[in-house]
Amino acid sequence: MLLHNRCDDLGKRRVALSLRGGVAKGDGLGFARIMHRLPALLILSLLAASPAMARDSLGIFDGWGAFRDAGAGQNGPRCYAIAQPAGRRGQTSRGFASVGTWPRQRVRGQLHIRLSRALAAKAPVTLTVGERRFALVAGQMDAWAPDTRGDAQIVAAMRSASSMSVAGVGADGRGFADSYALRGAATAIDAAALGCAKLR
Repeated sequence: MLLHNRCDDLGKRRVALSLRGGVAKGDGLGFARIMHRLPALLILSLLAASPAMARDSLGIFDGWGAFRDAGAGQNGPRCYAIAQPAGRRGQTSRGFASVGTWPRQRVRGQLHIRLSRALAAKAPVTLTVGERRFALVAGQMDAWAPDTRGDAQIVAAMRSASSMSVAGVGADGRGFADSYALRGAATAIDAAALGCAKLR
């Protein structure tokens, strides 16, 4: 798990969560039981990381999970809600969406999207939440709201919508969109915020 720093247009330091992980391996459960637990297994597959990281599960809420890392170093503890986009043709997407809180950095409710594909240079990225559209700022594989106000607007929209999608143009020149179901998102976001409420 890595933390990436970025600056918004006000020059304030902002922090975004990036997860590096593989696919969770089967645990010997029967097929029916695996299918029943699939959303939780997909979320947990995002979280395969260094054993040095102390991570606590705050709950799995439909397709969203909430987690807390005690953290170490200058960034300190962090809590986040996270989900993977809907897969295509039985494949698991490489991307994710998260809403994170870093009390020591005074960052709350920050959106971070890891795209499923690398973007074309200077390609715009648009997030659609319900009927609302938001222009995001992006690197090659990651996208964020442009500022804290944008974060707040997006999270508010996520609370009342049933789905969201992020669209861009890939490095191969083809358009793509990553879609997310938002059932459980609000509860996971609240659980993450409460999980870091007393941490500093």
